[in-house]
Amino acid sequence: MSLRLYNTLTRSKEAFRPIDPAHVRMYVCGPTVYDLAHIGNARPIIVFDVLYRLLRQLHGEEAVTYVRNITDVDDKINARAAERGITIRELTEGTNAIFQSDVKALGCLDPDMQPRATEHIVEMVDLIERLVAKGFAYVAEEHVLFSPAAMDAAKGGWPRYGALANRSLDEMIAGARVDVAPYKREPTDFVLWKPSKAGEPGWPSPCGVATPGRPGWHIECSAMSWKRLISDFAGKIACEAAEANVFDIHGGGIDLVFPHHENEIAQTCCALNAPRMANVWMHNGFLQVEGEKMSKSLGNFITINELLHTGHFGGRKWTGEALRLAMLRTHYRQPIDWTVKALEEAEKTLDRWYGALENLPEDGAQPGEAFMAALQDDLNTPGAIAELFTMVGENPAQARASARLLGLLQMSPADWNALRQADLAIAPQAIEALIEARLAARAAKNWAESDRIRDELAAKGVALKDAKDPATGEMRTTWEAKR
Repeated sequence: MSLRLYNTLTRSKEAFRPIDPAHVRMYVCGPTVYDLAHIGNARPIIVFDVLYRLLRQLHGEEAVTYVRNITDVDDKINARAAERGITIRELTEGTNAIFQSDVKALGCLDPDMQPRATEHIVEMVDLIERLVAKGFAYVAEEHVLFSPAAMDAAKGGWPRYGALANRSLDEMIAGARVDVAPYKREPTDFVLWKPSKAGEPGWPSPCGVATPGRPGWHIECSAMSWKRLISDFAGKIACEAAEANVFDIHGGGIDLVFPHHENEIAQTCCALNAPRMANVWMHNGFLQVEGEKMSKSLGNFITINELLHTGHFGGRKWTGEALRLAMLRTHYRQPIDWTVKALEEAEKTLDRWYGALENLPEDGAQPGEAFMAALQDDLNTPGAIAELFTMVGENPAQARASARLLGLLQMSPADWNALRQADLAIAPQAIEALIEARLAARAAKNWAESDRIRDELAAKGVALKDAKDPATGEMRTTWEAKR
């Protein structure tokens, strides 16, 4: 079965045909490093990590280039740094370090490149000056703005403005997130470059503007994807001339469709005279928490870091692998409800799966065919996980190879058990002492005390198992972490 992906631009599931199978290229919008990433931000990181792993499985590790950017110049960054009384560099470096640690704990591979916006000002200025020279952008009051009306009037063979979001011009004008400013020619015009205020980072402006300035949000991703997936690959890609400025896959959350991705397409196609920016546009669905929209006002705003290291959600911290499995049990295009129950079920599932791998040697097993068929059907991770449940009982080695393609079962059973035990509310030595006390109570037929000890341990996340030793007939009690 060939890989099929849902393309937001065409609103259909299509067979994935890379421009050059030897150089598959994917770009995903990464973090704006002004604050800790929340669990909704984790969804595209995990989803596109799975796609990255799948593409490497299908085409070879050396044949896939995955770029995920870091936005380190932004209004929110400037405001947060001022609020904390630290430099912008201190804020972005510290926030990015935590982000990298958090996503590694989620089992994500490092992208091949993580370019920073501030490292690509030259490319941004280049694109902006091309757009002004071609009449798609204009200078007004020290700003440079893009004109969607000029883009559509040119009839350049690229998608019309609004095609990705499936919106008409009137809907876009009426929609939120369209800034109103007196220097705009039309309400839909958007900023490519703006003057910097005192205390803000600034660079020499394009198009003869005297005041130092900084880029608008959208031009950043156009410049970084152009540099890292087009310019750097010039002469290496076997393709038709029309596809010289096009890459394979662009991904992100559904909240980025408009205006961010819509504007990326517009400015990139016009600057580079490209029929498309990317062949496939993929977007993951929204996330809510316990049935409600996540927001700070509702008190249900949860960061990845809090889930990993505090008891803010569900009264305890969670393993990164449980967070990952809970995320993948919902198809990436569907909304997901983030619940404590889902995390508990994910950890119980991982306990069972790791248990099935006890004493299983490493081998060269490959993922199962039915599992691969599910993944190649637009990343059907719920279907792939269903296949894992079957494989764990029938072919544990194949199950392990399949799970690792999802970024799961990446550690040894012993390391998993140690991790789970370390998360207990009671030390293992204390557990053993209570088990001995319970055995003594049972020998004395003090059932009430035996039950009390069992319940005490259960409340601390410890499940007891009683069984007779087959050799001696004596009662033995073992325990395992149970959340």
